[in-house]
Amino acid sequence: MDQRNYTSLHGFILLGFSDHPKLEMVLSGVVTVFYLITLVGNTAIILASLLDSHLHTPMYFFLRNLSLLDLCFTTSIVPQMLVNLWGHDKTISYVGCVIQLYVYMWFGSIECLLLAVMSYDRFTAICKPLHYLVIMNPHLCLKMVITVWSISLANSLVLCTLTLNLPRCENNLLDHFLCELPAMVKIACIDTTAVEMSVFALGIVIVLTPLILILISYGYIAKAVLRMKSKAGQRKAVNTCGSHLTVVSIFYGTVIYMYLQPGNNASKDRGKFLTLFYTIITPSLNPLIYTLRNKDMKDALKKLMRVDHKSTKSRRNWKS
Repeated sequence: MDQRNYTSLHGFILLGFSDHPKLEMVLSGVVTVFYLITLVGNTAIILASLLDSHLHTPMYFFLRNLSLLDLCFTTSIVPQMLVNLWGHDKTISYVGCVIQLYVYMWFGSIECLLLAVMSYDRFTAICKPLHYLVIMNPHLCLKMVITVWSISLANSLVLCTLTLNLPRCENNLLDHFLCELPAMVKIACIDTTAVEMSVFALGIVIVLTPLILILISYGYIAKAVLRMKSKAGQRKAVNTCGSHLTVVSIFYGTVIYMYLQPGNNASKDRGKFLTLFYTIITPSLNPLIYTLRNKDMKDALKKLMRVDHKSTKSRRNWKS
């Protein structure tokens, strides 16, 4: 039987942490908790920044996009992951695996580029404050976001199509808890050097190029902050930029380790834990990182909670 027809009929078996059943039980609880935090935290940021007119600025426009992305990113992974961790059935259909592979790569690429766009926004706000709203006008912000989503989609289509076209010789055992590109490449039964080099080359474009732009932006930002005479201005700049730098460090650190290294150097379990970290833990930390040091966002969340409390109270009074 042709190997593609075989996989289409039988799908894939996601081994995940099946050799550690007790660990699976613990991880299912951890994933559920962090997924709920991700849903609540990112939804709160989107609603608060939409409802508060003071937050209708380019910075919060990009933050809303990041929160929406984190919601989509985790939701494309977690439900199937929980099924894998909870039950004995470790299979995923061929169509389901293909969709997850493309969507996962698409959203992951978007986050890399979006973080670079957000650093440019901070660079413009701090280094060119008088021209900030002219440069970062709504039309440009929308164009930047559309460009980021489009480039990321093209990257996903190229890399995932190359990977899916590799012959697998009826091998449908994926040593992972999701359909991820490196795991798919590993089950190919031919030399995958060409595909791995393509992944590495596009990885440099999608991962390292934005990271270099982020570092350049923050180099200029650091100079501008050091020249500020106002301590309050310095503190505000450090708080807003510090949040973004923290997110960049966590996300890029794990992604670079996962995708820009020789294929078989990392241990299998370490790779799984790193994937778990940047796909589940990082999206849940983003709302905390962006709100803990941001007074405007804290105030907006307080207003949102007061509005919710008032609406609940009025419903109760109406019923009584």
